[in-house]
Amino acid sequence: MNNMRLGVAAVSIVLCGNGTWAQAPAKKAAQGEHSPLIASIKGPELFQAYCASCHGKDAKGNGPMAASLKTKPPDLTEIARRNHGIFQLARVQRVISGEETLPGGHGSREMPVWGPVFSQVTNDMDLGRVRIDNLARYLRDIQVVKSGK
Repeated sequence: MNNMRLGVAAVSIVLCGNGTWAQAPAKKAAQGEHSPLIASIKGPELFQAYCASCHGKDAKGNGPMAASLKTKPPDLTEIARRNHGIFQLARVQRVISGEETLPGGHGSREMPVWGPVFSQVTNDMDLGRVRIDNLARYLRDIQVVKSGK
């Protein structure tokens, strides 16, 4: 029984990220709609609200939920390093939006895609693309640059 409660709690936390969906208005929750709490379009704020619970506040894959996931979240500060020093902004945008999948990455039950969610924050669907772009640019800006010297 305790294992079942723990499992339900873990699934609830994963599905709710860092608790932002848990605070949705009762009307929307009753309709089964996902309504993230923040309306920000700023990359750092989006990251902290939607990504940090798994990827960590520092984006290094060490968020509070990381240990409970089947696949360890990657260090997002090393995207460029893993791609021979190139940060592919358009590809990162496609991964975030769900247009491109990664093995064990976005698109699974553990790692949701954010495109549809970001577009539902307001009635302006175009702001979803702005949020994705700003989040991807934030990830670009936090890349670890290692000198070859």
